[in-house]
Amino acid sequence: MTPPARKRNTWQREAVREALGADDGFVSAQGLHSTLRESGSPIGLATVYRALADLALEGEADSLQSPEGESLYRACTSGQHHHHLICRKCGLTVEIEADAVERWAQSVATEHGFTAPNHVVDVFGLCAACS
Repeated sequence: MTPPARKRNTWQREAVREALGADDGFVSAQGLHSTLRESGSPIGLATVYRALADLALEGEADSLQSPEGESLYRACTSGQHHHHLICRKCGLTVEIEADAVERWAQSVATEHGFTAPNHVVDVFGLCAACS
């Protein structure tokens, strides 16, 4: 599979990338837009959505759905396939390796005649500080 073509790096895209990188946890497009607007940026909400989707597609941002179904984004720090532990209360996010999950996904895919399996595993709970 060919990687997606890189988009032109506009000031809006760079503003979204920087704001995303300044936040340690996952954030919604609306939350990131509010942060940008509070700092004086004229960027529009639709532009924030597009930039986040592009960054996720290019591997520069992690994307997941909250338990409520909202898309959340975080600057990707590893650049490789990984999973997350996410605190439901404070948003603390820890990138984890899950070798057992990788083996299971491959095994289930093979058992059903699938190849090149792809998956997302995010575990929501309460961190030690919030427990």
